[in-house]
Amino acid sequence: MQRKIKVLVVEPNELPKEEMIENTLKAKQDLVGGNIEYVSRDCYSDVIFICNEEGKLLGLPFNRDIGQDIIAGPFIIVGDDPEIGEDRSLTDEQIKKYQNIFNEKSISDTNIKLTEIYLGKDIGM
Repeated sequence: MQRKIKVLVVEPNELPKEEMIENTLKAKQDLVGGNIEYVSRDCYSDVIFICNEEGKLLGLPFNRDIGQDIIAGPFIIVGDDPEIGEDRSLTDEQIKKYQNIFNEKSISDTNIKLTEIYLGKDIGM
């Protein structure tokens, strides 16, 4: 297991920040502000999102739309190693890819989607 891993930390309404963190449960819990939940999506098959499992229940601010869900509160993007079930460092290519995916447009698109949900409008989903 890697002792330190390179991750992206995504805060609500902010651009992702590259950080080196200890590869421990406590370090991940500290970053998301509570118990962690691992979230995967087929469209992001090379990474795993780590978020606060009670983010919505705690009323944390909505962050990003990740397809079929909007994460509440900060989340971490880590490399996925499904063969051994461990988190690993992101590659430089993954960092660039996910900084581009979770850019200013993703902030705007998520906020538009949330506004439409709150107003009860059909958003074509």
